[in-house]
Amino acid sequence: MKQVHVAQNPPEAYLIKGFLEANGIKAVVQGEDLFGIRGGIPVTPSTSPSVWVAEADVAEATRLVEDFFRAEVEHQEVSWRCANCGEMIEGQFTECWNCGTSRDADLLQESSDDPDESA
Repeated sequence: MKQVHVAQNPPEAYLIKGFLEANGIKAVVQGEDLFGIRGGIPVTPSTSPSVWVAEADVAEATRLVEDFFRAEVEHQEVSWRCANCGEMIEGQFTECWNCGTSRDADLLQESSDDPDESA
């Protein structure tokens, strides 16, 4: 077996394991037991939780893991400004925490303000 990913924590390792298995690659997590004694041992790639696959699957698993993390970065939401109160809101939220205005309301207002769309 070969290591294809070193995780920051056990849940991340199991997320990657599940992702690989959903794509037809059998994987195992190793090193999760050492996570509980962080501070008592140095934190290194060899003591962190990691995901391992059969040697025959290394190339495909590595590609899948790289694609997984690339997609995660590409799908990060862009922050937006509330049209009602002007508060800056992180992209994953759909409503303003300050006044409750929906991000969709922001988009509707922007499109109704667009002079090119006048008929």
